[in-house]
Amino acid sequence: MRQQGSTVREWLARFVPRARTWPPPPAVPRFTADFASAEQWVAGRSWAYPGGGPTNPGDNKLDHLSPDAEYSRTGTFRATRRPDGNWDTGLLTTEGSPGGFTVRTGDILETRVRLPVEGGAWPAIWTWRDGGNEIDVFEYHPDHPNLLELSNHVRGGLRYYTHPSIAPGARVTLKVEFGRRSVVWWVNGVRVFADGRGVGRDWCAYLIVNLSVCAGRYHPAPDPATTSMSYEVDYLRVFAGT
Repeated sequence: MRQQGSTVREWLARFVPRARTWPPPPAVPRFTADFASAEQWVAGRSWAYPGGGPTNPGDNKLDHLSPDAEYSRTGTFRATRRPDGNWDTGLLTTEGSPGGFTVRTGDILETRVRLPVEGGAWPAIWTWRDGGNEIDVFEYHPDHPNLLELSNHVRGGLRYYTHPSIAPGARVTLKVEFGRRSVVWWVNGVRVFADGRGVGRDWCAYLIVNLSVCAGRYHPAPDPATTSMSYEVDYLRVFAGT
């Protein structure tokens, strides 16, 4: 006597097409950073700094923003000591650029960076618009060699992420999803923080990539013998969320 289950399986095999699994189509970024592009990026100026720059001492920075290509346009962000005690520093932003690119709610940013080794270095990738809308993809200070700062300043939320793979001179991959209800960070392929607060429905902001220099209030200023520092951004891409 044939079992009813076998009959059903035979019928399904005969009349119902076998399910196929296809690899997902490759994700196409809606923004791929070309740091040399004057269409995408403005160098040496940001309204996140008082008056658009070039200095920001109130934020404990020795920065004197430089528009010179050697400080940012190659993807290596540099800083060099000035005679006046400040530092010429590299900063790029999409704010004010012809392209005017903004990150939006739901977008996912991916990047890989080489962290600086010099004390006093303060690298960051972050967002900014209209006096706020700030999400810090990361901040780093070599005096805390194994720690990244991951911050949502829009609705609050901060994680100090520590791991041996975070170190001066190390290459680190980061991914951030700017979710409506939660901003989520991945570091070197591992999900490390979901703030549970998000950015809201209509959030958008410009990108900033820069190397600042600490003035000594929160982190040590550079050693007097240090005259230059740098960090690298190997790539930066933004994908539309699903």
